Amino acid sequence: MRRTLEGTKIKRQRVSGFRARMSTPGGQAVLNRRRARGRHKLAVSGSKRA
Repeated sequence: MRRTLEGTKIKRQRVSGFRARMSTPGGQAVLNRRRARGRHKLAVSGSKRA
């Protein structure tokens, strides 16, 4: 049985992934701010498949 509060990877990507950020002016501003701070990761990344 699944626990009550479990996130899903696809939902996380759709809400806060790189392409979701790039699709709106506000999201692009978020990425630019993170670039200006020198963030190593600009947005949440997808699952790493072997």
